[in-house]
Order: sequence, then C-alpha cells, then structure tokens
Amino acid sequence: MKRCGWIYYLLLVLLTYSCSQISESERFIDVEPATVKRAVLIEEFTGQRCVNCPNAATEIARIQQSYGENVIAVAIHSGPLAVFSRDQVTGLRTELGDTYYNYWGVEEEPSALINRKGGVVRLNQWQAFVYDELQAGTSLTLGMDCQLTEGGEILIAVRAETLEVVQGKLQLWLVENDVEAPQMMPDGTLNLTYEHHYVLRSSVNGVWGDVVDWKAGEVNVVRYTVTPQAEWNVKRLFVVAFVYDGTGVLQVVKRKVS
Repeated sequence: MKRCGWIYYLLLVLLTYSCSQISESERFIDVEPATVKRAVLIEEFTGQRCVNCPNAATEIARIQQSYGENVIAVAIHSGPLAVFSRDQVTGLRTELGDTYYNYWGVEEEPSALINRKGGVVRLNQWQAFVYDELQAGTSLTLGMDCQLTEGGEILIAVRAETLEVVQGKLQLWLVENDVEAPQMMPDGTLNLTYEHHYVLRSSVNGVWGDVVDWKAGEVNVVRYTVTPQAEWNVKRLFVVAFVYDGTGVLQVVKRKVS
C-alpha cells in the first residue's frame, strides 16, 4: 500500500509541475574534444519527480567519458520536483539545495550552472559550455586530501597554489555517490532502486564558503574537520572544493574520503 501511495502521489505532482522538455530542434551536436587546461564544475539542478532528469545524468556521463575527472558534477536535488525524506521514502532534497535553487532563479529541471558562467543553462547547452570552459585558462591549482579518522570525523586539507592574486571564496561540499533512491523515469515509470550520482549532502563551510585573499605566488593550505551524518555511506562520500569569485568558478577539485 505504501508503494502504491507513493506512485499515486508522484503522478499527482507531475500533473502540477513539469520538467524541462527537449525539442527536436535542440538535439545534441557532437564537437571535437577540447584541449583541457582546467577542471569544470557542473552544478546540476535535479529532482526525483523529474522524468527528464535521468537523461541529464546520461548526458553528464557522456561528457565525463570524453574529459574524465576534469569534469566534476554535483547533483543538487531541489525545488518542487525534488523529495524530502519522509516515512519509508528516501528523499534527496535538502534545504541547502533549495537555497541555491532559489538564489540562481532556477525555473525548470534539469538545468545546470557550468562554472557559474552564463547563468542557468538548459541540458542541450551543457556540452558547449563545458567545452568552452575546459579551454579557458586559470591561475589557480587546487589539491586536496580527505581522511576519515577512527572517531568518524573527516579531516580535509585543501592546498592552493596561485600565479596571480585570488580574491574570492573557497567552498567545500560533501557529496555521496551511487545513492539508491526512487526516481521517475522518462517513460513515466517509477524506478525504486535508481542509483543517483554525486548527490549534494551538505556544505562543510557554510552556504557560500569562506573568503580567501591569496597573493600571487603563494601556496596556501586550509584545513577543515566535519562529521558525516549517520545515514550517509562514508565509503561513498567525496569532498568537492572550488574557488569562485564574481566571474565564476576559478578551479575545482574532487577527492574521495579515504
């Protein structure tokens, strides 16, 4: 009965809200691989009630197949098509995700920010934006180490090397990969065991991160300690760290908690 109730609830909501639709004229166009000069952050706005969002996950996988770890994606479950956990339902929506959803003025899902350049963009534009950003230069190099202590805390050390002055903010997120939770599929069915990739769980250092003011030629090491929530699988946790300013994301790095 609970499963039937969940499906009925989803169908009712789908009558109220709609996902981003991809028309015939917006098909993806393959382009030559970019010359990689930096890493790129995809902040994907998604939801478990969004029937077109699995297509977005497929597109991200396709882009990452071309550029590997140089493309870092974070799934931000947010907005009316996302689901909070309740009763026996595993929901991936967070208040943090809703804050970003509202701040960036997201109007439909799936959609994304690509290095926070050009605002929120639709699925058919992701590859082109990633291609351009991969070729853009950066004066910042990021490295990171994430260790899980016997006491269950995560110790994080971010190492930043700068060629030019960097004045912006350093943001750290905890994300969990391969989270099994319900998802509406493009054919209208409900997949109760869908695997969600790189789900935003929480921020390590606040909604907008910490202010940094680094001089040219400096090497800076910033350390954090965070305790993961009990319901998260620490074996599947990653930390995503990125530095951004008013122009967008300057550099991003992702490391597995080990």
